[in-house]
Amino acid sequence: MTELTIGAMARATGVTASALRFYDDCGLLPPARVDPVTGYRYYAEEQCERAVSIRRLREIGVPLEGVGRILGGDSAAAAQLLDDHVRDLQQRARAAAVVAAAIKQGLSGVVLSGLALADAVGQVRSAAAVDGEFPVLTGIFIEAESSSLTLTATDRYRLSTRTLVPRQGANTWAAVVAAEELAAVDDWLRQIDEVSLSTEAGFLVLAADGTERRCPLIDEPFPDYRAVLAGLATVRTRVLVQREALIAVTDGTPLVLSIAESGLTVRDSSGTRQLPATISGPPIDIGFAPEVLRPALAGAVGPDVMLDISAADQPVAVRSATDGDLTTLVMPIQLP
Repeated sequence: MTELTIGAMARATGVTASALRFYDDCGLLPPARVDPVTGYRYYAEEQCERAVSIRRLREIGVPLEGVGRILGGDSAAAAQLLDDHVRDLQQRARAAAVVAAAIKQGLSGVVLSGLALADAVGQVRSAAAVDGEFPVLTGIFIEAESSSLTLTATDRYRLSTRTLVPRQGANTWAAVVAAEELAAVDDWLRQIDEVSLSTEAGFLVLAADGTERRCPLIDEPFPDYRAVLAGLATVRTRVLVQREALIAVTDGTPLVLSIAESGLTVRDSSGTRQLPATISGPPIDIGFAPEVLRPALAGAVGPDVMLDISAADQPVAVRSATDGDLTTLVMPIQLP
C-alpha cells in the first residue's frame, strides 16, 4: 500500500494539511496510519478520492453531517443530496475551465479569487492591533507557498489565521502588510474574478485585469504565531456545532456554555437554550463575553465550527474549514 504524508496528501487533493487535520479530528477522514512515536499522519493513496469529494462538497457549503451521509450512500435522501450537488459542481467545473484558460502564461504571482482574498482579510483583520505601539502587530502576515496562502493577524491578546487554496501557486515568500492598507482595496477585490499577489521593492503588488494596487510592507519580523498555537494546552473537550445556531444565541451576557455528554447548553441573561452538537471529552462550563466570541463565530468559514477547549481559563481555538481553514483564539471570562 502506497502511503502519503499529510503534505503529499494536501498537494495531491487540494486540501490543506490543516484542513486534513480538521477532518481527522471530526472523524470524517481519519488517516490510514498514525505513527505512535511522532504522531505523524499517513494516508493511503485510495483516500485521495474521498478527500477530493469532501473538499468539493464543502466548497458548496454542505455541513459535515451531510458530507458523511453523501459519501456513505446509505439512504435515498443522501443520493438525492448528492445529485443536487453534482449539478452545482458541474457548473463550477465549467467556470473553472474558463478561468484556467484565461490565466496568462508566465504569471509569477500566487493567483486566487478576489472575493476569497477579500473575505479572508476581513476574517483575520479584527485580530490586528489598532494602537500602533508595535507597528508590525497592526499588519496582516501573508505567507505564500506552492499549495496555500495563509493570512495571520494578532494583537497579542487575539490571534486569527486563515489558509486558502490558490488557483495557482508561486514561489515561497512572506510579507507583513498594514491591515488598513488591505482593507482599503476591499471593494476593488470584490469586483474582480481573480488577483495575483507578489512582492516587489517594499510593496505587496495585487494585479488584475491590467490594473495594480500596491500596499507598502511593514519591514519588521512578525511574531512566531505557530509557536503560540503549538504552545496551547492539550485539548480536553471538543465541540462540533453548527455555526449559525451558535451565533443566534450569543446575544446575551454573560454567556456560559455548559458542555456535557447530553449536549450543549447555552445560558445567558435571557435564559437557557439547548443546541445539537457533537461532543467529545469531559464536561465543562466555560464563559465568554459575547462581543469576543461572536466575531470569531461570524468570521468563521463553512457551516460548522469546532471548539477546542483545554480549560475554563485557557484560550479556546475556534476552528472551521472550507477551501482551507480558519483558526481564531478566544479568551474565556471568569464565570460568575
